[in-house]
Amino acid sequence: MIHVYTGKGKGKTTAALGLALRAAGAGKEVAVIRFLKGGRPGGELESLRRIAGIRIYSFGTGERVSKESVSRPDRRGAKQGWEKAREIMNGSLGGVLVLDEINCVLAAGLLSPAAVAAGIKRAGGNLEIVLTGRDAPPEVLKAADYVTEMREIKHPYRRGVSARPGIEY
Repeated sequence: MIHVYTGKGKGKTTAALGLALRAAGAGKEVAVIRFLKGGRPGGELESLRRIAGIRIYSFGTGERVSKESVSRPDRRGAKQGWEKAREIMNGSLGGVLVLDEINCVLAAGLLSPAAVAAGIKRAGGNLEIVLTGRDAPPEVLKAADYVTEMREIKHPYRRGVSARPGIEY
């Protein structure tokens, strides 16, 4: 099945990694592909690295990307991440594949939404695929079995509180 966690609220990656932890606890294999987060650390990485059966791949520069700010390294990272995702989807992984921030990659025009939607629909086996990030395109929403939108109602950022290690990253 295909899961999409999107919206402007906090918790998309957290929800995806919660599903990944549940799957790993049930003995399933898990792969997490982190788009746009190549050089960016995260508290979740240290925890995930300690769990057998979870593989983590990070691609991109770690910088924010929009249609107006796309660079050659951003395009290269998106392409490399999608190639790894296709390799996993065409392989024998029988668990969960998290494509973290891929919706942001699609919104920035780094990959084709139609190609990604077609790729995730073709994935074989007993693979749950989770796509996270703001602005999920219609093609991805249509392909999904589950769609959850995180909606910001209140956030400390609005009061000038910076992102905190272990909480926001």
